[in-house]
Order: sequence, then C-alpha cells, then structure tokens
Amino acid sequence: MPDQITRTTTTSWFSRIGSALAGVLVGLVLILGCVAGLAWNEGNAVKIARGLTEGAGTVIEAEVAPILPANDQKLVHVTGVVGVTEPLSDPEFGITATGVKLARTVEMYQWQEESKSETRTKLGGGEETITTYTYSKVWSSDAIDSSNFQTVAGHENPQMTIEPREVYAQDATLGDFRLDDTVLSQMGGAQALPLPPAMLPEVEAAAGQGRTLSLGQNRIYLGENPAAPAIGDTRIAYDLTPAAETSVVARQNGDGFMPWRARNGAEVLLVEDGNVPAADMFQSAQDANTVLAWIIRVGGVILLMVGFGLILAPFGVLADVLPLAGTIVRMGTGLIGFVLGLLVGTVTIALAWLAFRPVTTVIILLVGGGIAFAVYRLGLGRAKRAAAAGAST
Repeated sequence: MPDQITRTTTTSWFSRIGSALAGVLVGLVLILGCVAGLAWNEGNAVKIARGLTEGAGTVIEAEVAPILPANDQKLVHVTGVVGVTEPLSDPEFGITATGVKLARTVEMYQWQEESKSETRTKLGGGEETITTYTYSKVWSSDAIDSSNFQTVAGHENPQMTIEPREVYAQDATLGDFRLDDTVLSQMGGAQALPLPPAMLPEVEAAAGQGRTLSLGQNRIYLGENPAAPAIGDTRIAYDLTPAAETSVVARQNGDGFMPWRARNGAEVLLVEDGNVPAADMFQSAQDANTVLAWIIRVGGVILLMVGFGLILAPFGVLADVLPLAGTIVRMGTGLIGFVLGLLVGTVTIALAWLAFRPVTTVIILLVGGGIAFAVYRLGLGRAKRAAAAGAST
C-alpha cells in the first residue's frame, strides 16, 4: 500500500489578493510570449513549406555508387542498403551488437510523490486547502529528486549513477557514401536487443566486482532480487537499430551528406526507412510540418486563455468575501478569458497569415465573403417571399 500524508493549509484573503496580483504580471508575460510565438510559428511553417516545395522541384535522382562529382553540393535522392562492419559496443556492461545505433535505456526503482488538493473558500475570502501526498515506488527513467518531497524522511532516493547512452556506427555506408550521426539518428526500425541468460558471465566481467546483477526479460538487473525490487535497484535494456534499406534526401557533400539550404534559408535533410520515392518523402515532411504548426497553434491559444485567466483572477478573489459571489464571478471571468484567448489567438494567426501568405489570405477572404454574401442573399430572398406570402393572405 502506498504511504499517504495529509496537510492542511490556510491562506488569508489579503495573501490571495497579493498572489493574484502577481499572477497578473505572469499573465501579461504569457500573453506577449504566446502572441510572439504564434506569429513566429506561422512564419516558420511557411518558411519550411516553401523550402520543401523548392527542394521537391530541385532534387535529382542519384545512385549510391559510384558517387558522381557532378552532383556535388546538389540536392540528391538516393536509396540503398546501409552497410556496417564494426560492431557497436557498451564496454561498461560488455554488450556488443552489429547495427547503426545502440541505445541503452536505464530505469531505477524510486519513490514518487503525487499530490491531490481540495480547496474550500471560507467566508471572508480566505481559503483552506487540504492536500494529500501519496508516496509510491515506481520504475522511472528520470531521476526523481526526493529532496523536494513534502516528507523526505523514509522516502529518500539515491543518486542515479548509470545514465542512458547512444552509440552510433562510425563506419556506416550507403553504397560509396559515408553516413554520420545526422543521418543515422533519423533511421527507424529499432528493436529490443536480446540479452539471453548465457551472456551473464560476460556482463559480470565487464561490470566489475561489487555489483550484484542478473539477466532476465532482455534486461540487466542490478539488485538483490528482481522479483522484489528495492529502492535504488536498476534495470538496463538495449535497443538496436539494424542496418537496412534507407532513402535519403540531402545535399551531396563529397562522399557524405549535409542539410541542403533553400533560398529562404530552410534546411532539408530527409531520411526514411525502405525504398521511398523523393516525392513521398517531401509530402511526408510537408504533412509533419502542417501537424506541428497546428499543435503550436492550439497550444498557443490555450496558453492565451490561461494568460487572460490570470489577469482576470483578482476579480474572483475580491468577490470571494462571499464564496458564492466569488464562484459566480469566476465563471464569468473564465468565459471572458476563453473568448479573449480565442479572439487574440485567431487574430494573431490571421494577421500572420496576411503577412506571410497574403495571396492565400486574400483568396480565403474572397471565397468566405462570397459564401457569406450568397447565404445572405438566399436568406433575404426567402424572407421577402415569406413576407409576400403573408401579405397575400
């Protein structure tokens, strides 16, 4: 059963007003940052889209062998099977495997704190908050700092001494081309590396004395008993990205690849698994650019709503002298914050579109205006016919 500790805190009305006023400054900074971020996002999305469009019209097909000097510094599309000769290794635990990337993941058994709060506004504007802190043991790939726990005693986490690691092949080739980490890091198809129990002697020899370890479920376990883990126990697993057929769109630079730069400064270096045509690779990149732009738009608008909510928060706190009045005011300020955030976000995006996509924006406005005018005329005509029918009766 997880440990639970409850704490009750009381905040006066004047302290809440001070915190709310400080939140106004945070809200202003957040709004300004979101407006700037949304405007930058539109410009960046256009920049990348135009760079990809230019690249799609510039790219040339090339063979992986032999390398043609005439293509040097040009944007090329090549496909072939990646080759490696030297195995990858993690000498700390004696692990070796042949592929283009060996990734070590590390998890430590640690205490984790979770909190749940219930706040009640009292007559006079003060607040009483009851917070329940729950402590449980979890496997985590991130070090959890127990010094910030509400109750540290009995929930101390040791330092995480083993870190994750990535090793890339230094001799990877694509035909006659050499591949560096820039390309290899974008290759997919990673699979869990088998760690059979028969490897235990090699792992123990590499790990050195003083470490109690075992192998199971494709993991190295550092601890006394995998079936009953203790705080500080660590488990390690590996993923291996195999050498496989790969497609690359990049600038040919001697016998290697570098990002190609469009006229507007956008850089292009695309890597996909398998034999993928250049047109499909550019389309995938355009789709990813669109999705990312929409994620930032939605996130920016939500943060704008939060910012306006912080600015309007003092009104709710002031009204909390009577708890019911405070609840009603917060409902109103919440709605206002939602509307303002949506309005400012939409206007910012629209103005950015007008700045970076003037032709597209004008076309959209004309089409939208035409549809609105047609709907208006249709509704007006129906109203006139209804009025005429009513007069005749």
